[in-house]
Amino acid sequence: MSDRSPWVTDENAALLTDLYQLTMVQAYWREGLDGDAVFSLYYRTLPEGRSYLLACGLEDALRFLETFRFGPDALEFLAGRDEFSREFVDWLGGLRFEGDVWALPEGTPVFPGEPLLEVRGEIAAAQLAETLVMNQVHLQTVLASKAARVVAAAAGRAVVDFGLRRMHGTDAGMKGARAYHVAGLAGTSNVLAGRVYGVPIAGTMAHSYVQAHDDEQGAFRAFAELYPETVLLVDTYDTLEGVRNVVRLARELGDDFRVRAIRLDSGDLAELAVRSREILDQAGLERVEIFASGGLDEHSVAALVAKGAPIDGFGVGTAMGVSKDAPALDIAYKLTAYAGKGRLKLSPGKKILPGRKQVFRVEEGEGEARRAARDVIARADEEAPPGGRPLLAHVMAGGRRLPAGRVSLDQARERARAETALLPERLRGLEPLAEPYPVEVSAGLRAFQEEVALRVEGEGG
Repeated sequence: MSDRSPWVTDENAALLTDLYQLTMVQAYWREGLDGDAVFSLYYRTLPEGRSYLLACGLEDALRFLETFRFGPDALEFLAGRDEFSREFVDWLGGLRFEGDVWALPEGTPVFPGEPLLEVRGEIAAAQLAETLVMNQVHLQTVLASKAARVVAAAAGRAVVDFGLRRMHGTDAGMKGARAYHVAGLAGTSNVLAGRVYGVPIAGTMAHSYVQAHDDEQGAFRAFAELYPETVLLVDTYDTLEGVRNVVRLARELGDDFRVRAIRLDSGDLAELAVRSREILDQAGLERVEIFASGGLDEHSVAALVAKGAPIDGFGVGTAMGVSKDAPALDIAYKLTAYAGKGRLKLSPGKKILPGRKQVFRVEEGEGEARRAARDVIARADEEAPPGGRPLLAHVMAGGRRLPAGRVSLDQARERARAETALLPERLRGLEPLAEPYPVEVSAGLRAFQEEVALRVEGEGG
């Protein structure tokens, strides 16, 4: 067993790549292919049931590119592999990313075919960016998009992330909490995410705490004494009796009773919320809120809201933590230009838009009635169509972040709120769309695609 740490750090992240990235880069190096390349990261189709995705993960992609290097340990490991020459490994030691990145700011709704980001730089470094950049943007976009649906379903009620324990590993747990904040969640149970990202952390109690005491009332009393403004979990034994125990505690403590809420975690949450509300209100505890959890997703949250259940907030875990209904995207990182020429594939169903691009969001209406009407994917130097604004921002130049690449998490959260509000109302619901949001390819880009395709076919691929 290796004694090396299994955790990914800035020092070893360059090795978090697929082997074929390194073998290709050695081939580029051997052949003297060192020109500028453009790679585009995009997804081809929306997952079933989705009407848009929320771009996320750019911060980690830029951090990787800024700190990219093969350290001594990585070089020693590669030098011991039969695939790589000593000269190539020595060359890798000096390789840095010194290129440019254009990207959709985090929190921007994104549709199929639109670049989430485009990387331009010396082909070896731009090629080696693929695996980790794709990994981080894919994960966080998937999770932010799922969380945005839960937030929409909650209709203004608070949503807290409870998913850490069942998420797919520690990185997913951390990056998920970050993505959820961008999407609009009120907080997370993940303490380390609170420390690293500054997102609000929240929590209640587990059933084990109640079980460890001889009686529920005693458990509530002890916990409330230590944490006066806590949330008490009432369904360990009999839910409504648990609520009555909260009422008894309130009578016992009098003015010292400051319990903020109860939590329902099982059973018919709508019916239990109604009956719990009645018990609390009859006892004069109108200020005590009701928080619900237990196997929730956007559809169950929406159903509770539609029933008028008197629930003030939701804890959502596994279904959101693994994006259970849509855990993966058909995402790709493809070469679109090299050495000044547009490049593409002609594979059926996997055609590429060549060159560097821009995405324009065309809006209609004025003031509060202003809405996104369609998107246009164009060549990078094309002018915006009437009513269109460019979405891809220049976030990195010469391997260093520009101001547009230094956006705070709260700024990304506000962008998500504002940009989602500009979408047509039919896109913000949970129901499948009869017609997708229109995304067009500009005449200029279409003509360039055809020109490059003719050249490639003429050159025999």
